[in-house]
Amino acid sequence: MLSVTRIGPRAFPIARVSLRAFASSARSPLSNIAELSKARLSSLVVLTTSCGFLSAGLPLYVSVPTLVGASVGTALCASSAGTINQVLEVDRDRKMKRTRHRPLPSGDVSISQASMLAAATGTLGGTVLYLTTDPLTTMLGVGNIALYAPIYTLSKQSTEWNTWVGAVVGAIPPVMGWTASGGSLMDPECLFLGSSLFLWQFPHFFALSWMHRKDYAQGGFQMVPVNDPTGERTASLISRYSIYLSALPIASTIIGMTNPMFAVEGCLLNGYLLYKSRKFQQDKSNQNARKIFLTSLWYLPCLLGLFILHNKNWDDEEREGVLTEKVKMMKEKGLEYCFHEKVDAKDLCPVPHSKEGSSKKDEKEVTK
Repeated sequence: MLSVTRIGPRAFPIARVSLRAFASSARSPLSNIAELSKARLSSLVVLTTSCGFLSAGLPLYVSVPTLVGASVGTALCASSAGTINQVLEVDRDRKMKRTRHRPLPSGDVSISQASMLAAATGTLGGTVLYLTTDPLTTMLGVGNIALYAPIYTLSKQSTEWNTWVGAVVGAIPPVMGWTASGGSLMDPECLFLGSSLFLWQFPHFFALSWMHRKDYAQGGFQMVPVNDPTGERTASLISRYSIYLSALPIASTIIGMTNPMFAVEGCLLNGYLLYKSRKFQQDKSNQNARKIFLTSLWYLPCLLGLFILHNKNWDDEEREGVLTEKVKMMKEKGLEYCFHEKVDAKDLCPVPHSKEGSSKKDEKEVTK
């Protein structure tokens, strides 16, 4: 009689390897392109570029073609950079568990095919940006390809400062969105957007690289967690940049760029991130690092969404359009959840008191 224990546990590792090999060989061309282009990273790039553009508060009917062009062009440039990154790192990717099944290490795609894809997407991305936006945005998009690959990619092999270089790369897409809307690099909104993405990447990436520090070491990458056996430096950097992030909503309110409620909501967001950072300092486990990483995934869209909502560009009476009206409706909807309907906190709120709230205040004053 065949033993269950003989065909069970011992057979499972072989089955897993066979399934992985089958999945790799069964990938469609579109799946390979998405993997080479780092589709999830490109989607984040599109999100941040769009947020940068929408922060300007332009009328929707005027801005849609430029918004689409900026988003598509930036995504294509990001695709090109991601593909070049994998071409340059193919040998190192073969050594890492999390990357050895990518199209190049697995042999599904040749280096020449990947190089042609990178050239095509880079050329098309630069062309789309040039035709739909402006020379500055185009220069930023094409320049970011060079900054990501080869500069950032090659620096990962030689210095821990690669994370700071990569943070600059990630900070450029929202800046491109802002310049595509007609803004300047020195506008406070542009500085806020770029700073937010730059600082956000440190808690995000240091948490990720701590979880995969053994894998990065196997690939020969010079990451802070790889050279930090105790985790003290990693935890310190995560906490430090989380604190820096906390200052941005307050600073944007002080200079009058956003309504005061953005500072209040920003403090709540950053308070939770700081709490998770503190937990990691106390216990440098993969589990706590993963919690920081997962927090960073919803933190960024929340922060950017609130920035768009509370940005004073939407309060300009001369700006009309469908999108402007939608933002105003969202602000009015916020009245249902805002504490200023129950307390006298009018100066803290980005939207006017509702009629009900105003009548209650008037009634209170009459009673006095």
